[in-house]
Amino acid sequence: MISIENLTKGFGGRLIFDGASFRLNSRERVGLVGRNGHGKTTLFRMIIGEESYDTGVITIPGNYRIGCVRQRLAFTEDTVLKEGVKGLSESEKDCYWKVEKILAGLGFSESDMQRHPDEFSGGFQVRINLSKVLVSEPDLLLLDEPTNYLDITSIRWIQRFLVNWPHELILVTHNRSFMDNVVTHILGIHRKKMRKITGNTEKYYMQIAQDEEIYEKTRLNDERRQKEIKQFISRFRAKARLANMVQSRIKTLEKTEKKKKLETINALDFSFRSSPFRGKHVLNARNITFSYDQKKPLVQGLDIFLEAGDRVGIIGKNGKGKTTLLKLLAGTLEPQAGQISYNPAVKKGFFEQTNISSLVDTRTVEEEILYSHADANRQSARNICGAMMFEGDKALKKISVLSGGEKSRVMLGKLLVTPLSLLLLDEPTNHLDMDACDAMLAAIDSFDGTVVIVTHDEMFLHALANRLIVFKNDQTFMFEGSYQQFLEKWGWEDKEMQERSSGKNICREKSGAKLTKKELRRRRSEIIARRSKAIKPIEQNIARAEGDIELNEKKLNDLNTAILEASGAENGKKIAEISRSIHHCQSVINHCFDELENLYKEKEELELEYKKKLDQKMVNELK
Repeated sequence: MISIENLTKGFGGRLIFDGASFRLNSRERVGLVGRNGHGKTTLFRMIIGEESYDTGVITIPGNYRIGCVRQRLAFTEDTVLKEGVKGLSESEKDCYWKVEKILAGLGFSESDMQRHPDEFSGGFQVRINLSKVLVSEPDLLLLDEPTNYLDITSIRWIQRFLVNWPHELILVTHNRSFMDNVVTHILGIHRKKMRKITGNTEKYYMQIAQDEEIYEKTRLNDERRQKEIKQFISRFRAKARLANMVQSRIKTLEKTEKKKKLETINALDFSFRSSPFRGKHVLNARNITFSYDQKKPLVQGLDIFLEAGDRVGIIGKNGKGKTTLLKLLAGTLEPQAGQISYNPAVKKGFFEQTNISSLVDTRTVEEEILYSHADANRQSARNICGAMMFEGDKALKKISVLSGGEKSRVMLGKLLVTPLSLLLLDEPTNHLDMDACDAMLAAIDSFDGTVVIVTHDEMFLHALANRLIVFKNDQTFMFEGSYQQFLEKWGWEDKEMQERSSGKNICREKSGAKLTKKELRRRRSEIIARRSKAIKPIEQNIARAEGDIELNEKKLNDLNTAILEASGAENGKKIAEISRSIHHCQSVINHCFDELENLYKEKEELELEYKKKLDQKMVNELK
């Protein structure tokens, strides 16, 4: 229903889109992926008319309604429910039940719906905006990071809601499993172009990687071929017998498009520094209790025991005390009862989204990281800046001009410069793109120390957690086991969504048995080996024929000199003898040229035949 053709857009000399095109068809649910700063939000703004573009065409049908969740928070009603009702169409203004259903799914209780929107945290206020867009039932729903600030149960609810969405959807999220469970297609922004495929993120990224591998191999082969053509032209340009072949190659060279080497795309690539820790016990918390303003305790009588190397996930609904518990373990809050004791050798680092307020606006990114640890030097700070995608002059940007996501990366960089034995992480993937989330997962997994993480990303929980601290049904308890074991024993009161979260991707295409990458590489190697075996004797004959031509041309020059000397001496017998030798030598040269022409044709035909086989093999790998 929406068509974008040859879109070009730049900011301050930096090109975002260069001839980008795609089409959104009826009832398609599309996941939009691309690195931070590559144009995802810009594309949204252009679709809704809030951002202009330099060239190209965006075609949107008449009376086509587009709904987009606003990050700007401005409420005019005195209750959450009334604010949500504003999203209903005029014909449905009395359908309060629709609003109540969506608000309940997003984590609002009946009493919450009667409270003023300004009483809620920023995360819940974003949910109110989200509810207004969902109840409006637009023809196209644009969602930019809808899972930020949502807990697991709310993420599962909105996932199920979007799977049943009857219209078009474009979704941006760093949560890979959420996207794969919702979308029917992936639209990728890559190298200033757009590309849409049917399937999930795994299929998209694999296809991009394979396409670029094929492009690079083709580029190198083309360069090698062009070099051979140039050598042939240079060598035989003056040979009349091969004039047609020389001219043919000159035309081929002129028509050949020179492929540019692909630019390297910088990605987050980092690791946490581990501090040597020889002990077994890291932390012991006994009977800890904490509440705000003497209200019902968020944490009550909780015992926690951490050992070296533990990977502990803290899970539960929003507002139940997960971040509070992490602050208690980090030492930024003191328990009102109970005691938390650390092994004296433990060196802990705490990452929290709200900690960005601790950054100094007048400092540069480099200075913030440099001042984070005593043994940091300018080179190590610059290296970490580069790892956090603040390479070059970007490391000299002032904190005051950074976006929220960029400030989060600075906070992460400050942790990276410090040797640690205990990592305490509160939603570390918010404001990261999907590639950065993958890098974060790898960095945590390879960290030698102990990790305690609050996350609503079930992929992280499946991949990392060997123990859990669970906030559930007004209780807090340690669960000794993996996240999958927790789902099997306790779950989230939703069997259908349990199955989805346990790794059964509802969007993955069913297909027959596929060849492994190893088998595909083996078959491609076989084709290359057969090509080499077939072409090698031809190349040997070409080398022999060229050698014979050179040898006989040199002999011919000597004979021409000799016949001139014989003519001067008027030696008839010698002249006749040399003439016969010249004739024989010229015959050999002519024969070699004929043979050379046939050999080159045979080689080209074989190379073309095997090129088609290899190209077909590469295409099969992409299927």
